[in-house]
Amino acid sequence: MFKKMATDALGLSDIGSVIQPEDYDKVDADDYVMHEDNEKIYFLIKSKADEYCFTNKALIHVDGTSATSKKRTLRRYSYHKYSFSNIELETAGTIDLDVEIKFQLGNEEFDIDVHKKFMEEIKDLYKSLLKISEITEENKVFTDYANQSLHTASSTLQHSRTNEMRLSHEFRDINEAAFHWLLETKDQYHIKDFGHIFELFIRN
Repeated sequence: MFKKMATDALGLSDIGSVIQPEDYDKVDADDYVMHEDNEKIYFLIKSKADEYCFTNKALIHVDGTSATSKKRTLRRYSYHKYSFSNIELETAGTIDLDVEIKFQLGNEEFDIDVHKKFMEEIKDLYKSLLKISEITEENKVFTDYANQSLHTASSTLQHSRTNEMRLSHEFRDINEAAFHWLLETKDQYHIKDFGHIFELFIRN
C-alpha cells in the first residue's frame, strides 16, 4: 500500500486524465476517428500508456505497451457489434488519488484508473455507458421477440392444411412483409450512432 502511495505521489503511476474537447486534436486517437463519416469524439481519457476515446460510434483504444515505449496497438470496438455490460464506478477512498470505471465491451474487460479530480466527468461517462447498455439490451430483446414471432408464423403455415399453391403464396407474403419490416426498423433497433446519448449526459 505504502509503495503505491509513494508511486502516486511522485506522479509515476498510470492514472488517466480526462482530455478537454479543445485538445482532442492533440491526441493520437484523433487520427483514427472517421471524421469523414461524421464520427465525433465525445469523451477521452489519456494516461501515460493508453488512450480511451469514446466516439458516437465506437470506443477507440490506443493501447501502449508501457509509459516509456512509443509502440502502440490500435483497437476499435463499434457499439453495434460490441455491447457494454458490467459497468461499475469505484469512487476514491480517503488516501486514493484515483477513481476507477470498469466495464465489459463484448468479451473485452476494461478497468480504467482516472485522477479523482475528474470525478464529475467520469460520472457523466458512467451514465452514458449505462444508458447505451440499456438501449442495446432492450433492442436485442425486441428483435429476438420479432424473430421468434416470424418463426412461429412460418411454422404455423408449414403445418397448415391449406393447398400447396396457397401455402406457397402465404409463405412468400410473410417473408416479403418481414423483409420490409426489418428494413424499416433496422435504424431504430440496430443503432450505430449513440451521439444523442453522449450529448444528453456529458455535461462536465
